[in-house]
Amino acid sequence: MTALRLDDLRQHSDVLRLRSGETLAVRFVELRDAEALQAYFRALSVRSRYNRFLGAMSELSPTELDHFIHIGERDRFSVIAVMTIDGVDTIVGEARYGFEASTASFEFGVSIDDRWQGHGIGTALLRNLECRAAAFGARRLFGDTLRSNDVMIGLARKSGFDFMPSPGDWKLVRFEKHVDAAPQEIPCASWRLAAASREIAAASFLS
Repeated sequence: MTALRLDDLRQHSDVLRLRSGETLAVRFVELRDAEALQAYFRALSVRSRYNRFLGAMSELSPTELDHFIHIGERDRFSVIAVMTIDGVDTIVGEARYGFEASTASFEFGVSIDDRWQGHGIGTALLRNLECRAAAFGARRLFGDTLRSNDVMIGLARKSGFDFMPSPGDWKLVRFEKHVDAAPQEIPCASWRLAAASREIAAASFLS
């Protein structure tokens, strides 16, 4: 299990700056976000939803929505990327990720609102996920996407991921990146602190 404190989710929020100069807040999904998150997925184009979930769907099922909003169970987490648009906090992207301690692997999937693709949100979100992966002590960061998903493939390539076949499904391609960062080297401040706390907790356990 992780050493993250989940009683105060806001301490794990990050404010990122896009190349346009606009700011993007990335934070854990909370129970109060359920309706807005469902509305976000409904508003995605059919193609974007298909790419995100590797199949046709119009919205999250009640079970899937429940998984999204109950973060930390079995080391699975959901985050939303939020921008203030016309004075209203608006979800413009999301990611769901999981950490597997036995293999030091961090798996993730992301989506960006169709209207906001091409603004650097995906690149900023992937960089933030790398920070989160390093804080968990992950050694590899990876995701799977459809071979036809040119947007995700282009984003992963731009972010320095390597590509390989996805095990067991010829329709998918896997993008993977090696993670090798000590706590002090993690560029995102909140996750550098989380990694340091995790390291201290591990040392205390072993002593």
